[in-house]
Parts: sequence; structure tokens; C-alpha cells
Amino acid sequence: MQRKGARVVIVFVNGKEQILPGPMTVEEFLSFRGLEAALVVIEINLGIVKREQWAVHVIAENDRLEILRFVGGG
Repeated sequence: MQRKGARVVIVFVNGKEQILPGPMTVEEFLSFRGLEAALVVIEINLGIVKREQWAVHVIAENDRLEILRFVGGG
């Protein structure tokens, strides 16, 4: 997933610092974290990223991500 010549990217995920192996899209990030895309909503810097943008929205240094997971129940 790391691109040639890329450096690590430091972001904050649900309030905790995380080091990514390089720049990546939201879609790549979900794969990197092993998350099922159908079960999450991604918020970056207080704005929800629409699913159709996941393949092109690149996560930047110091971005603040919130991963919101759907939970079933009753």
C-alpha cells in the first residue's frame, strides 16, 4: 500500500494518534484497518466523507478521523 518514495503519515483516529505507512485514500485506509466498508461512516476533520469519494479522498497529515460503526440491536 505504501507508494514509492512516500513517507509515513500521522493522523488521529477516534482521538488516538496513528501512524500510516504512507498517504492513502479512505478506501485504502479501511482495507489497511481491516474494516468492512458497509458497516462504517467516516468523518474527517468534522465532515462526513461520502462513500463515492472514498476512492479519491486522500488522508492528509494531521487529519482527524472518526470511524462510526453501525451496531445492530433492539
